[in-house]
Amino acid sequence: MVERILVVDDDLDSLKLIGLMLQRSGYEVSAANTGGQALAKALAERPDLIILDVMMPDMNGYEVCRRLRTNVETKTIPIIMFTAKTLIDDKVAGFEAGADDYLTKPTHPSELASRVRAILSRNSVKKSDTNIGAAVGVLGVKGGLGTSTLALNLAAARVLAGENAIVADYRLGAGTIGLSLGQAQHNGIANLLSKSIPEIKPRIVENELVTHASGLRALLSSCRPREAQMHYGADMAIAVLRTLRHLGRAIFVDLGSGYNANFSNLAPELDQLLIVIDSNPITLAMARELMREIESGHESGRLHLVAINRSTVPGQVWQDVERYLGHAVRAVLSPGVDLILQAHQSSVPAVMFQPAAMYATQVSKLADELMVKHTQAIRPDPS
Repeated sequence: MVERILVVDDDLDSLKLIGLMLQRSGYEVSAANTGGQALAKALAERPDLIILDVMMPDMNGYEVCRRLRTNVETKTIPIIMFTAKTLIDDKVAGFEAGADDYLTKPTHPSELASRVRAILSRNSVKKSDTNIGAAVGVLGVKGGLGTSTLALNLAAARVLAGENAIVADYRLGAGTIGLSLGQAQHNGIANLLSKSIPEIKPRIVENELVTHASGLRALLSSCRPREAQMHYGADMAIAVLRTLRHLGRAIFVDLGSGYNANFSNLAPELDQLLIVIDSNPITLAMARELMREIESGHESGRLHLVAINRSTVPGQVWQDVERYLGHAVRAVLSPGVDLILQAHQSSVPAVMFQPAAMYATQVSKLADELMVKHTQAIRPDPS
């Protein structure tokens, strides 16, 4: 199948020249001359590569690149930044925005063809890698909603289903998943984030995993307050998550609550994102603001609202909540307070402590649905 390349440049002469060079190399080419048009075409056409000019009137190439990288539908498309600028700072800005390579104008046809072949070849290898596990983030609108409990039990449900699942608690200094598993002070996340990126290898990460008696594996944060003061870059948090995806088939990430650094760092890496709410008016007001802050790219097929039904009013009408938030509620879970407390006292996830309990069956069903959705998303196109 002919590989498709989207060329984005507001200079029509450059657009024609680059397009002609690529067509002569056997590629199918489409064009856009504004940033907005580029985003629309990337989403509609899903090209194999985007060649993106930096200087454009409506939206510069750095911003286009950032938006492409935060949209689950376009985040894996390789991008070559193309500009007349030669300053190192401009190239650094391009790479920080998410570009895979950088070319300056004018470029020789043979150099362009060589860079394009190299990028497409690397991306082909990435696409053929079937050993990448699903990454599901769990984010509470606010604290106290049972976000950590849900992340833990979703992972436990996949273990019961025979899957190699890992739960990762990114809440440094406020970790509670370890407490639920009888591993109060384990701080594997902090140990990893204190290293450098070249050190983040599968063996190193695996050494920090705690294995529960049930077979569930966990990368934990402790509840030592001092850990919350730890400084680390987004690249480190991402490197750890990417490595976890090579170690398990289902990775459930406790992101904590609110629009925090964990969410900002890891959102582009997640296949699906669960936002935990309840029917309290304050929670819903916070949820609406949070969802407004999340760009529409995050919502495209992967953002799910999960409601904890704490209402004492029989027959809580969740349709009103959906209308208020402008988004469907994927699952409504019973609080399971007594079950969760008993499970915690036994250091066993609730879905394993009483698999037939209402909360356990609801969480297991949600976990099944999330994995089915992931499988459908990665299934290769028969064409």
